[in-house]
Amino acid sequence: MYNVNDVFGIQNGYKGFYSSNYLPMTPKSVNDIHKRGGTVLGSSRGGHDTHKIVDNIQDRGINQVYIIGGDGTQKGAYEIFKEIRRRGLKVAVAGIPKTIDNDIAVIDKSFGFDTAVEEAQRAIDAAHVEASSAENGIGLVKLMGRYSGFIAMYATLASRDVDCCLIPESPFYLEGEGGLFEYIERRLKENNHMVIVVAEGAGQDLIAKSIPVADQLDASGNKLLLDVGLWLTHKIKDHCKSKKMEMTIKYIDPTYMIRAIPSNASDNVYCTLLAHSAIHGAMAGYSFTVGMVNGRHAYIPFHRVTSTRNKVKITDRMWARLLSSTNQPSFLSKEDIMEAREAERLANRLPVPASSSEHTKKHSASVLSNGEK
Repeated sequence: MYNVNDVFGIQNGYKGFYSSNYLPMTPKSVNDIHKRGGTVLGSSRGGHDTHKIVDNIQDRGINQVYIIGGDGTQKGAYEIFKEIRRRGLKVAVAGIPKTIDNDIAVIDKSFGFDTAVEEAQRAIDAAHVEASSAENGIGLVKLMGRYSGFIAMYATLASRDVDCCLIPESPFYLEGEGGLFEYIERRLKENNHMVIVVAEGAGQDLIAKSIPVADQLDASGNKLLLDVGLWLTHKIKDHCKSKKMEMTIKYIDPTYMIRAIPSNASDNVYCTLLAHSAIHGAMAGYSFTVGMVNGRHAYIPFHRVTSTRNKVKITDRMWARLLSSTNQPSFLSKEDIMEAREAERLANRLPVPASSSEHTKKHSASVLSNGEK
C-alpha cells in the first residue's frame, strides 16, 4: 500500500547490522513463517554497538527500522533512536514487543504470551497425571519467568490442577509454620498427590543462601539464574526423607518446548495488528514502541516502556484469585504486604498518603527525586 520496494531482515540480533549480510525479504519468502516456531532471522544475546549499528543504517540508506523483542531489545531500540536523533537522520524506529514473559511495561500483553500459557497446560497436565498415578506423588513444573511470574500465574489459573504456584514477586519460605513443607505435608495427607508450578526466577534468594555462588551475567547483562526446579526437588526429597514420608516427585522442565512452538490463533491475530500499527506509525515519521493499552492500539515513547518492568502485583485481585484457586498459603507477613504496596505506589508515582510515617515520606521523596534525575 505504501509502495515500498526493498525490505531487509537483520540476521542474528543487533550484531547482524554490522557482522552479516542483510537478508532480502519478499512476500513469497515470508509466506508461511507464521506457521513455524522460532525465528527465520535468528537471534543472539549482546552485540549491541550503537554507533556501529547507526553507521550501518546511515551507510545503507535505511529509513525505517522495525525492532522485535523483549525489554532488553526495546532498551537497545531506544539507544538506537537516541543516536539517530543526535545525528539528525530521517529514520523512524519502531519497537514491536515480543516476549512470552509478558514483562514489558505499559502494554496489556506482549506477543507470544497467550501461546506460552496455552502450551504450559500440556506440561501441567502431564505433571498432574504423573502425580496422581503415584502414592504421595508430586508433579513439579518449572516455567519461564525471570522477573515476572505471569506465565506461571495464568497457566495455574487456566489449569485448575495446580496446588501451589511460586513466582519471583511473591517471596516464600520452606520450613516452619505456614511454610511450603508444611503445606506439602497437609496437601499430600488430604489428596494423596499435588502439583507445584514454579517460575524460573522464584526463590533465588533462598537458593543463594544454601548454595553460595558468585553472581554471573550472560552476554546481555542479565544475571544467570540458578535452577530453582532442581533445587526445590532435592529440598522436598530431603524433607520427606527426614520425616520418613514415602513420596515420588516428577520434575518437568518444558521451558524451550514452550518457546519453540508456532504461535496460536490469538497471537497470530495480535501479531498482524501490531505489524499494521507499527507500519502506519513509522510511515507517519514517528519513533515508538507499539502495543495494546487498555484495549486500544497505541504508540508509546521508548522511555516509558524501558524505564520499568511489568510484574505481577501480589496485592492485586488476580493474585488473590489464584490463592483462592490453589488454596495455598500466601507465605506473606504483614510487612511483606506493606512493602509490596509501597513499591507499587512508587512505581505508579502516586502521592504519599497523609497517614504514612515521616520515615516513609523521606524515603519516597528521595526515590522520586532520583527517578526525575
